[in-house]
Amino acid sequence: MNKTWLTVALFSFCPTVFAETESSLLCQSNFKPSQWQLLNGLPQNAIDIRADKVNINSTTSAQFAGNVVINTEQMQLSASSALINKQTAQLNAEGPLVYQDPYTLVKSNGLFADLNNYHIDLLGADYTLTQQLGHGGAAQLSAREDSIELLNASFTTCPTDKPFWSIEASTISLSKTQGWGETYNAVLRILDTPIIYIPYFTFPIDDRRKTGLLAPTISSSERYGVELITPFYWNIAQNYDATITPRYMSNKGLQLNTEFRYLTPKHNGLVAFELLEKDDSEPDLEERYLVHWQQSSYFNDNWRASIDITNVSDDNYLTDLNSEYGNATDTQLYRTGALNYLGEDWSAEFKIQNFEVLGDHTDSYAAMPQVSWQTTQPTKWYGIDWSLQGEFSHFTNEDLLITDASRLHIEPKASYSINDTAWSFLSEASLLHTYYQQEGDFTDTPYTERVARTLPKLRMHAQMNLERETRFFVDDGIQTLEPQLQYLYVPHREQENIGLYDTTKMQDDFAGLFREQRFSGVDRIAQANQFTIGATTRIYDNKNIERFNFSAGQILYLDSNMKPTSQNPLDQTNYNALFAAETMIHWHRRWYLSAGIQYDADTKQRIKSHATIDYKGDNNQLVQLNHHYANDVSGYEIDQIGMFTSVPLNKQFQFIASYHRDLVSKRSTEFFIGLQYESCCWAIQLTGNRQIETDLNKAIDHDDAQFDSSIRLNFVLKGLGGKSNYDVSRLLQQGIFGYRRPYFLNN
Repeated sequence: MNKTWLTVALFSFCPTVFAETESSLLCQSNFKPSQWQLLNGLPQNAIDIRADKVNINSTTSAQFAGNVVINTEQMQLSASSALINKQTAQLNAEGPLVYQDPYTLVKSNGLFADLNNYHIDLLGADYTLTQQLGHGGAAQLSAREDSIELLNASFTTCPTDKPFWSIEASTISLSKTQGWGETYNAVLRILDTPIIYIPYFTFPIDDRRKTGLLAPTISSSERYGVELITPFYWNIAQNYDATITPRYMSNKGLQLNTEFRYLTPKHNGLVAFELLEKDDSEPDLEERYLVHWQQSSYFNDNWRASIDITNVSDDNYLTDLNSEYGNATDTQLYRTGALNYLGEDWSAEFKIQNFEVLGDHTDSYAAMPQVSWQTTQPTKWYGIDWSLQGEFSHFTNEDLLITDASRLHIEPKASYSINDTAWSFLSEASLLHTYYQQEGDFTDTPYTERVARTLPKLRMHAQMNLERETRFFVDDGIQTLEPQLQYLYVPHREQENIGLYDTTKMQDDFAGLFREQRFSGVDRIAQANQFTIGATTRIYDNKNIERFNFSAGQILYLDSNMKPTSQNPLDQTNYNALFAAETMIHWHRRWYLSAGIQYDADTKQRIKSHATIDYKGDNNQLVQLNHHYANDVSGYEIDQIGMFTSVPLNKQFQFIASYHRDLVSKRSTEFFIGLQYESCCWAIQLTGNRQIETDLNKAIDHDDAQFDSSIRLNFVLKGLGGKSNYDVSRLLQQGIFGYRRPYFLNN
């Protein structure tokens, strides 16, 4: 019998674009349908009907039977028989039938459709969502242009015949436009076992943000006892949201943590507040809290501002309660507001800065305010570049000997440079003038009320860039040699009558050897009459990837009176003949070695050193061994070895561990272990941690350390608000000594 088809002009509908989610790429789904496509050549506002038999009852209706296939701009239907009324645009079909539109694929027994209003009812439906994971069954499925309503239905995002979890409810509503679902009178089933009855709740059906509960966390530790964290996400608006997180700790009480985020055309930031009204384990303390405000503002191309404020109720808040807005090892918290101007010729910054010092540490000064400026483009005159930078600061702290101080610093500079392909030369001459006005009781102290200090500074720096072809270490590679030579001269000036307001000694690494100053501020300007020599060699492969580098350099003092220990003999962190070296070896795309050392050639003393070797394989496979040494950290010698590892046991299981040991005290300082399982439907993380407790109000004592042991459990049903994937490196960053990926390591 010949096929019969009929095209009828009715209405139009524009389909959406199919998109795969992360989970659909991760899992092999038995329910993954092919994308629905509009029939080629179908006229606008038309219905294409094909069937083995057709019976036209009148000018308004027709009966179709045998392999009926109906196509419109909105859907496709395959059925045993169908009756269509052109005048009312109503369609009745009997099954077994298959219905598909841009959003769903449904197998059903019967269908009624109002094609003008895009209102379709299917009976005895087994449905699959086609734009994201989700399928189930329903006694009746009602499809609208922007939503789907299921009666006596089930829903799951597990792409398997026997889902790990599912929801059964009297009514399930799925919003296509908003990307979320609602359930009424629902029962959550895990492995077909009813777990909990929920009268009403909502859940996401795609990656858009939706108000609702996030994945809870359950843990147990000696410090907190049983800990339950249940975050609630509030999607206030497209550019505003909040997270409200009750945190119950059986040993401490109930803590409430909140975070509000905002984004406008000119501003973005967050405000966080954490409150523990009463700490059961610390009865002497009143309410414990943390406040954090961070904001960045961009007014136009020239003006921008930033705010970063963190405040806590007590010194041990971060070490005792932990927070993502501060580190347990922080000894001070920043409270800074800045307004910046960037022009064609000048840039300036107006800043107000204060610090909250935690524990038994030296109090800091507040800068109220600090104004700095500098030229952005030097002025050329007779072939010489002329530039100017300056700063005015007012410091205050009523608890210190110098209660108030104002500082004006002006630094004009003349420089001459030559830049060539193979070499460069820079000479600079600066005049550093600083004026102080200090207030306080200076009896029996070296400080004076007014100080004017003027220092010239001369710096000359030369560098060569040599290269050659090499087969050492790589095939068809390039090796470079970059020698450097610097001369620095700054005369001696007495500076003991000046307070220390924002000045500290900077890092003595290889790059630090060629700095023109040893301190971060201008309260101390180190005298110098010295040469610095150094060189770097690099090896690149034929793909221009750096496979090896080695740098070494040393400061040579021309005058023994200019050595650092001669300037301040009481400062034990000064070193006279500082040698620094560092290296990187990346001999294979999976292997990476980095190391560095700082050494005092006069005293034959190692100052600092570090070494790290990394192996990074596929599927989050990672092994890192590291060693760190420092001869003086708050009066203690630090000599530690550590290990990180992440090993995939199979496609679902991942093992994570880290271990750190102090070789001086001959004991472990931190041990972390975790096991992660992730499938298409659910994921679980079980971790254990043992680390030293920190009390910032007590001195460090290697022989009297307290340890805290904890066990933590994270469990997520995918599709009910939890993330669809886990980042193992985040697990390795949870401890005090978090894993850090080497900077040059290629993926």
